[in-house]
Amino acid sequence: MDPDIPVHADVRQNPPMSSRMTSIPAHQSDNRLDPFFEQLGHASHALLILDYDGTLAPFQNDPQKAVPYPGVRQILDRVMDETDTRVVIVSGRWSRDLVPLLGLKRIPELWGIHGWERCLPDGHCETAQPPVTALQALAEADTWVNDIRARGGRAELKPVSLAIHWRGLDPETAEEIRSLVTSNWAMSARDRGLELHPFDGGLELRVPGRNKGDAVRTLQSEMPDAITAYLGDDFTDEDAFTALRGNAMGILVRPQLRASAAQVWLQPPVGLLDFLNRWLVVRKDRHATA
Repeated sequence: MDPDIPVHADVRQNPPMSSRMTSIPAHQSDNRLDPFFEQLGHASHALLILDYDGTLAPFQNDPQKAVPYPGVRQILDRVMDETDTRVVIVSGRWSRDLVPLLGLKRIPELWGIHGWERCLPDGHCETAQPPVTALQALAEADTWVNDIRARGGRAELKPVSLAIHWRGLDPETAEEIRSLVTSNWAMSARDRGLELHPFDGGLELRVPGRNKGDAVRTLQSEMPDAITAYLGDDFTDEDAFTALRGNAMGILVRPQLRASAAQVWLQPPVGLLDFLNRWLVVRKDRHATA
């Protein structure tokens, strides 16, 4: 990778493994989450923050086919209907693309485009305005995506980012696309203040200034006494894990363990479903006796 390209730190090295990381394989019955759920059962408020792609839904070569794991919709519907939990989805997707995929009975609070967009359950949305020069750089970058598509890659232009996907392509083609992205980045956007972020299956040119950690800090400031969990899978979720404060737990949800600032690793879908089911039971009992 071009050393002159301003890159997010997680491009060059994985985040450090949390000293408190606990691995909980999906097939293993484990009670190491007992202290967290005991606190959750007594807490006056509960905040459940969830990434989407790779966490609630398995990755697909076509992102429009990335629907939640079987059972996730039903559990989240029940958590929102039968408990007092504040459920929030924080995603790199645009919220308008996320809503139909979620397929929930009622829409939870959504933070889209890595924290640049916030949509409340009543439908009111706010999008922070990035600098004009950064938007111009993204528009310029979008002019060379035909070269990406010709090689089988996909380009996804969002209000504050341009994501290049190569998931499903052979390693040689993926590397060719990656090299093409970084070389074009160096020519068209390096001096415009954008950042290059990796994700599972691609790279994203992004306007700096906001990330998933900002969403976490805002939500926790609004509910300072809440027991909080953040579930995520990708490098972009590390900003959220490191932003958590107080009675909060970061949970890495992915098939393979990697270095992370999260405290617990769960394998989807079984580990994820077990966690959500347990959350439902604990908060439902708390809600019933409150």
